[in-house]
Amino acid sequence: MADIIITEFMDEAAVARLAKSHETLYDPNLVDDPVALHGHLTSARALVVRNRTQVSETLLSMGPRLRVVGRLGVGLDNIDVAACKARSIKVIPATGANDLPVAEYVMTAALMLLRGAFMRSSEVAAGGWPRQSMMGRELAGRTIGLIGYGAIAREVAWRAHMMGMQIVAYDPYLMADHPGWQIARNVSLDAVLELSDVVSLHTPLTEATRGMINAQALASMKPEAILINAARGGIVDEAALAEALRGGRLGGAALDVFETEPLTAEAGEKFRDLNNLVLTPHIAGVTAESNERVSHLIAGKVLEALGGKA
Repeated sequence: MADIIITEFMDEAAVARLAKSHETLYDPNLVDDPVALHGHLTSARALVVRNRTQVSETLLSMGPRLRVVGRLGVGLDNIDVAACKARSIKVIPATGANDLPVAEYVMTAALMLLRGAFMRSSEVAAGGWPRQSMMGRELAGRTIGLIGYGAIAREVAWRAHMMGMQIVAYDPYLMADHPGWQIARNVSLDAVLELSDVVSLHTPLTEATRGMINAQALASMKPEAILINAARGGIVDEAALAEALRGGRLGGAALDVFETEPLTAEAGEKFRDLNNLVLTPHIAGVTAESNERVSHLIAGKVLEALGGKA
């Protein structure tokens, strides 16, 4: 009977740290086996998840002894926070631990898509030498637009600034005197879409942001612009995006998150044969280094919570 249950991948040294003082069940397959998970929860005081485990009211009801939910990441849209609060269950995200890799992902995607050359290796290997069509465009002097200007977006802004980009951002919740505005111009959502050569999304998935980047929003962007979503699936209308890319009404896109995860072959069919699109399996914030940071941060916080500390 486990005291701590971990349903998705975690750094094994952090798992061992938990197991030193608490009976710990580490099974990344539990995310796909809700019946087994429900059975194990009866004795658990702590549950550690990533983004795929849905911590719903139903799941919480299976864990009468639960005291803490540790999130190996920052997004909480898969956790019913209100239900946790009602049950006096602490919810602990790994705030700040994976800001850097997400920022690096955004800059990498922008470079790849603007330059264009990096996805044509097979052509060169086959003897092609299409130098003129592979020239691409530079980041320097272009405008990056950030929708949401929280900690990760500000890491992106700093790197973009250092690479000679202009920065515009939309965030109605960030105070106007925040230091982050020193390198970014505070503009409306419409202005971000209209002015930017690269648009990067940094909002949570809420009723207000669901479908925010729809056909109308995409039509207001520059036809050669790049869209990057490493935030949450559901913010972008995927069908509208695929249509815009296929029709040459958008320069390119990178998606690390999807409306349904994992992305099924059926759902991915709309993206087939698009050579101006980068798709990755929700790994923007996951590197060897960040996995270690996130895992040990959450392990420490869970141990504190189980030990009675705030």
